[in-house]
Amino acid sequence: MTKFLTDYGVVIALACAGAAVIYGALITQRLLARSPGNERMQEISAAVQEGAKAYLTRQYTIIAGVAVVLAILLIVLRNVDTAIGFVIGGALSGAAGFIGMNVSVRANSRVAEAARGGVPPSLDVAFKGGSVTGLLVVGLALLGVAGYFGILILANKTDKEAVDALVGLGFGGSLISVFARLGGGIFTKAADVGADLVGKVEAGIPEDDPRNPAVIADNVGDNVGDCAGMAADLFETYAVTSVAVMLLGVLTFAESREVAIYPLVMGAVAIIASIIGALSVRTRTGNVEAALYRGLAVSALLSAAAFYPITKWLMDDISFKAASLSDVPGATDLWLCGLIGLAVTAGLFVITDYYTSTRFRPVKTISRASVTGHATNIIQGLAQGFQSTAAPALLIALAILGADQLAGVYGIGIAVMAQLSLTGLIVALDAFGPITDNAGGIAEMADLPEDVRNVTDPLDAVGNTTKAVTKGYAIGSAALAALVLFSAFKIELSDQAPTGFNLDGLFHLTTPAVLIGLLIGGMMVYLFAALAIEAVGRAGGQVVEEVRRQFREHPGIMEGTEKPEYGGTVRIVTAAAQREMILPSLIPIIVPLVVGLISVDALGGLLIGVIVVGLFAAISMTAGGGAWDNAKKLIEDGAYGGKGSEAHAAAVTGDTVGDPYKDTAGPAINPMIKVANIVAILIIPIVHF
Repeated sequence: MTKFLTDYGVVIALACAGAAVIYGALITQRLLARSPGNERMQEISAAVQEGAKAYLTRQYTIIAGVAVVLAILLIVLRNVDTAIGFVIGGALSGAAGFIGMNVSVRANSRVAEAARGGVPPSLDVAFKGGSVTGLLVVGLALLGVAGYFGILILANKTDKEAVDALVGLGFGGSLISVFARLGGGIFTKAADVGADLVGKVEAGIPEDDPRNPAVIADNVGDNVGDCAGMAADLFETYAVTSVAVMLLGVLTFAESREVAIYPLVMGAVAIIASIIGALSVRTRTGNVEAALYRGLAVSALLSAAAFYPITKWLMDDISFKAASLSDVPGATDLWLCGLIGLAVTAGLFVITDYYTSTRFRPVKTISRASVTGHATNIIQGLAQGFQSTAAPALLIALAILGADQLAGVYGIGIAVMAQLSLTGLIVALDAFGPITDNAGGIAEMADLPEDVRNVTDPLDAVGNTTKAVTKGYAIGSAALAALVLFSAFKIELSDQAPTGFNLDGLFHLTTPAVLIGLLIGGMMVYLFAALAIEAVGRAGGQVVEEVRRQFREHPGIMEGTEKPEYGGTVRIVTAAAQREMILPSLIPIIVPLVVGLISVDALGGLLIGVIVVGLFAAISMTAGGGAWDNAKKLIEDGAYGGKGSEAHAAAVTGDTVGDPYKDTAGPAINPMIKVANIVAILIIPIVHF
């Protein structure tokens, strides 16, 4: 069996990746066969589709220009194989986001129409729509990594040469990810902020009121930010981690083919488990949250069970490359590392849910603070965001300790790979959010009966929770993946260091260059976040001015005798997002390159600084922003005076401040951390020792 897996592991991975793509195609066909609703619903859905397609087309055009330059640099710096991998990674990441987003924007009206029949059918449509994106992400990522690895092996490349070329594939996914997360985040929050400040605060109209000229832009933003953005983010994490674990294994162990195949087969069986988990999501009682998490639990349990025999067959008799090393980890040790990764996922879900759900103390304290004004709401929200970093940091620290004790740095890599085995279901849960949010908006704008909103509103509330907890998962996996990349960087660096270079003194914290690098790495995170938040403020201000202009020049909009010009706000936010995303996106590419040309020690310090500071900044922003959002929703449900009260006005301000935190800067830090680490690996041939 071991020989079979070694010889045919790539084929197995490709077959399972193909199954994910086939699942996506079949579910898409099934969804599109459902009724999209009446003419008004189809009109609104079509406007969202048009805006989202126009945005992504323009974004990918800009990225393509940057990609051409980087591909040429990779040919010069590395080789043609790495540059081809870069193009493959970028193309597949873009395809996963584009196809998934197109399915999501077509599912929204179908969810609203299905809501006429109650919660079970509407949940089925919403989750199945999200699962298309989720399974495409893992399917296309594994297809790219395993397929390109197989092609390189058939071209008589060594395992090490093949995995080196795959680093380029990971970089391609990273490029798409940082642009998609940042650009999508700027778009969605600029539209949201503009719609809320003028519509809800100034004009006093509901959130999804069709009279608001920014309402379609807001709905478009939900999809390009939370659907396409998260898809690109986790595509990158999945592909990069697979490649990093392969690279780490090939550099560490003598049995290079087995350790290269191992993470691919892990991902393959997890895809089958994810398909089974997705098909198990259904409810008869109306308990949406339980149905969604049951699917995730089914996938996790099946993956955990499948990992053991695979690990036993492939990794039971491995040996270190260096004869001086002993204590080779056994199959059981590596399997336990996988269980640690799955446990981290569960822990991050529970912790993030605690800090962002209306059921628990953090959100309730922010709502209570809103009673005494805007300032106290902001103070309490900031405090809860900072506090939310403690438990995840301890959980990740314990996971690193446990995996390291079992199997060293490679064990940490296996833990992250196991954690990412659930990516398909995680992305499905995230995409569920914008689908249900848009469904509620369509129900409101199309004046559907109240019983429809009574179905879409609870689905939307659960969608807000799933979006929050999946961000926590994405951040945790990004930090652990970056740690694996950093370890691979150190080992690769030692292999290519000039003769006589003192490797024992590498990255010592007492070295001034390392301390300088640490400071620069931390600075990168805050500079990146500041530029992202500023971009939302500027673009949001343009939306505010446009909405005010339309209300001022067309008073019939508020009276219902004139239609707003939705396309105007969509065009404004699209142009602003594309313009504003370029500068911050270049930070994790250019700064490591410049620092690496000056000092390898400073580059190592920079990577450590980016990982540590980035982890805390991202968690505090996403959890704090999510808590602000749900504190507002808690008040809107009737607490502390309900809608229209002073507490509600303060909560809207807090939510507006939290929006760029949780949906722009915070999530975009994830790919930024990994891009910096991948760039460091790619520039090893030219770093200054």
